[in-house]
Amino acid sequence: MAELKSLAKDTVIYGMSSIVGSFLNYLLVPLYTAKLSAASGGYGVVTNMYAITALLLVVLTYGMETGFFRFVNKHDENSTAVYSTTLISVGTSSLLFILLCFLFLHPISDFLGYANNPEFIGMMAIVVALDAFQCIPFAHLRYKKRPIKFAAIKFLFILPNILLNIFFFVCCPWLLVHFPASVSWFYNPGYGVGYAFVANLICTSIQLLALISELTGFKYKFDKALWKKMMAYSFPILILGIAGILNQVVDKIIFPFLFTDHIEAKVQLGIYGAASKVAMVMTMFTQAFRYAYEPFVFGKNKEEGSLKLYADAMKYFILFSLIAFLAVMLYLDVFRYIIAKSYWSGLGVVPIVMVAAMLNGVYFNLSFWYKLIDKTMWGAYFSGVGCFLIILLNVLLVPTYGYMACAWSSLIGYATVTIISYLVGQKKYPINYDLKGIGKYVLLTALLYVIAKFVVIDNIFLRLFFKTILFSIFIAYIIKKDFPLKQIPVINRLIKK
Repeated sequence: MAELKSLAKDTVIYGMSSIVGSFLNYLLVPLYTAKLSAASGGYGVVTNMYAITALLLVVLTYGMETGFFRFVNKHDENSTAVYSTTLISVGTSSLLFILLCFLFLHPISDFLGYANNPEFIGMMAIVVALDAFQCIPFAHLRYKKRPIKFAAIKFLFILPNILLNIFFFVCCPWLLVHFPASVSWFYNPGYGVGYAFVANLICTSIQLLALISELTGFKYKFDKALWKKMMAYSFPILILGIAGILNQVVDKIIFPFLFTDHIEAKVQLGIYGAASKVAMVMTMFTQAFRYAYEPFVFGKNKEEGSLKLYADAMKYFILFSLIAFLAVMLYLDVFRYIIAKSYWSGLGVVPIVMVAAMLNGVYFNLSFWYKLIDKTMWGAYFSGVGCFLIILLNVLLVPTYGYMACAWSSLIGYATVTIISYLVGQKKYPINYDLKGIGKYVLLTALLYVIAKFVVIDNIFLRLFFKTILFSIFIAYIIKKDFPLKQIPVINRLIKK
């Protein structure tokens, strides 16, 4: 239990940069959707570009983040040598990527549909290369169990990014009207969405400067023999990572190519991307859990009772994911105001995207069996199947059903790989998950969601009150089954009195 408490503590602290940070970035969603109307397709550009950079980030780290954790925890490896070798490897490849992008900037821009704004591609190329390089010092902070510093540096990107976006999209237009001389020398109102990328570039550079202490104070040495072993371990993770991130973003990347009307494609993609942001609570929780769970698993491997810890961690991950699902879906009348009304037509994707994100988290938890036995190619097989299925369903269904097909394709893909990974994992590295307990929570969640969906109450306040009762039923069941109040020290003392 002490180990699980430590995991929970780290998850909360990492969540300060992931969950709270992403929540603060929610401020940008209403900002973008208010300033970039659905009909303009501007938010579709944001959705498309960040989907591409998410894929490139996986390619440019090529599994070395996980490889670092694996080798730095080996007793026969020097931790400084592992860190130095990883930094040099990822740093060199990131620099080469920037050079190649600028060498072929115009052909790349033309192919992606940004011929009129090749600087978008240039800025995001620098951003994704810097992000890839920064993954390693951030991984080092996680290895050293310094979640507070990790979160603090993450906030050095988040807060300035929000302020700069507010400056470009709110302050500059106002100043241009009332005090034109103050901003007319650098601000172009027609540049629009481009300022989102400018802000990102500035803040990523600030974050790199904050990591200087993690990049100095030791002797850089490239261990070629060690690097070969790390690459042999990490390359299958690259394949796994590409397939995995494609599962998440491929619909947003290929979406513009599936419509003959490119303007309509950007409009629909913008609506889908904005509506999906409402479901980001699940993704944020999954990411925070992953930051804490990856070093936790490798650190506890081979300890007595580790399999029981993995099973318990899975149960509690699903439990809190279901809480997040109900919280968003029962209070969607409130959460929908995150995006502008012109995007509300896409809110039907929210429950689908949330379930898909939860399944992605479950799959991540299941994936550790092949990482712990150094059989990472299994992950490539599973994610490859999911990726193929998602791409196929998108190609077949998006031209007819639009962005709703994207959401359902992701859900089907994640469900498939989760089931396959579980079945194979139970043969290769069996873990006794509490399927009965998990199943009861899932069924109760589904029942409460269906009741909330089909009981129609016109008055908004009465409707929210009714849904609060439903949510309270779920919380009460959790307390009864897995979190008895008498186990909480303060309440236990009150009960005894």
